[in-house]
Amino acid sequence: MTTSDDACTASGRVRDALRTQILRGGLPPGTRLMDRALALQHGVSRNSVREALRLLESDGLVVSALNAGSSVRVLTPSDVADIYAARRVLEIGGVRASSRAPDRMLTEVDEAATAGLQERNLEDWRGAGTASLVFHSTLVALAGSARLDQFFTDLAAQLRLAFAVMPDEAAFQSQWLDRDRTIADLLLSGRRDAAEVELLAYLAASEAAVIDAVRAAQRSVLTP
Repeated sequence: MTTSDDACTASGRVRDALRTQILRGGLPPGTRLMDRALALQHGVSRNSVREALRLLESDGLVVSALNAGSSVRVLTPSDVADIYAARRVLEIGGVRASSRAPDRMLTEVDEAATAGLQERNLEDWRGAGTASLVFHSTLVALAGSARLDQFFTDLAAQLRLAFAVMPDEAAFQSQWLDRDRTIADLLLSGRRDAAEVELLAYLAASEAAVIDAVRAAQRSVLTP
């Protein structure tokens, strides 16, 4: 018999696996999440899957409706604006705290910016999008808070849902990678004020592009 602790562990594993799939672009918005299929896929009980889906709903990644089951969340423009408001606080906070960060964290910033350019060279645009989100997570990590890191993980997974509606993912993703590299170089050279200015401009441009794409996707659904 499965104990309550085992069930909790099982639901946590499923939650983490599904969240990772969303973050990597493997589960686009609107994807139906069937508890029977997921239970077989992950080798857990359907109750564990249902608990994982409830947790993902609290993370803002899944929606559930009576008689309709669960599905990956479809973001609205107001969702995107709220995500970017949180990003500004978290990422700028990390940049400002970077003088106190250990060298290994600064190395991770450098490596993450380089990884994005490598994905672009391979023309792996889904990988490029993931790499860019990882880069921005390294900025948040500079604040040295495990709680903020976890919060940003959920935030990044939500943002990936917005990326999924981009009509030209290559054009969208490619424009940010050089800017990630610029932010990293400014930060690593100790020019925190300049890095902050560049990051704020980056986030403003990215937010506008994502909101425009989400609105366009909404109109296409509503237009017969």
